[in-house]
Amino acid sequence: MTASPSTNPIADRVTAVAAELPPSVRLIGVAKKHPASAIRAAYQAGLRDFGESMVQEAIAKQAELTDLDGLTWHLIGHLQSNKARKALEHFDWIHSVDSLKIATRLDTIAAAMARSPSCCLQVKMVPDPAKFGFALEDLWAALPQLNQLEHLKIVGLMTIPPLESSMAEVQAIFQQAQMLAEQINQQGFDRLHLSELSMGMSGDYPVAIAAGSTMIRLGTTLFGDRPA
Repeated sequence: MTASPSTNPIADRVTAVAAELPPSVRLIGVAKKHPASAIRAAYQAGLRDFGESMVQEAIAKQAELTDLDGLTWHLIGHLQSNKARKALEHFDWIHSVDSLKIATRLDTIAAAMARSPSCCLQVKMVPDPAKFGFALEDLWAALPQLNQLEHLKIVGLMTIPPLESSMAEVQAIFQQAQMLAEQINQQGFDRLHLSELSMGMSGDYPVAIAAGSTMIRLGTTLFGDRPA
């Protein structure tokens, strides 16, 4: 007798992945282009952290999910300056602080809103014209000014390897990001305490975890292929 198929395959996948993760790793479900019902299905398996790339898409889904308690929303996509206020209103975490300009704008608006969001600095460990993020030299130059921002909790780094990277190159990039966070922490900044590493997606998250990732961002692994 064969078992009947699950009525909630998303919840099944969430449960399976979560069971394999170390306690130190936070699982973020990235439901980009998927409906709010997909988030609801993952919620039934205990997932509470959800990532979105687009502010407006997240706002629409949040409006459909007001009955769910305890959700934590993570912005993982590039943030335009004109969306900074909306991002602060609707997200608990911003992983994609990719320039001093956007960090400064977020800090100014957060002060007016009496908000203190948790943020990661998005960094390009290797040059990649297809990605947003601080180049390494720009990040080092910006650190003293980032340390002066009083309303952002800058607690980690986020990185995404170039699309064409081999798995060995991906591994090296993640290891370099972990070392970069350590190097920054050793500088003695009073407001920059980088304890979080947001790295690893569906195709490479085991490698990211081995390199010290504390937050993995999984889309297709949990939700299946994105709708066209």
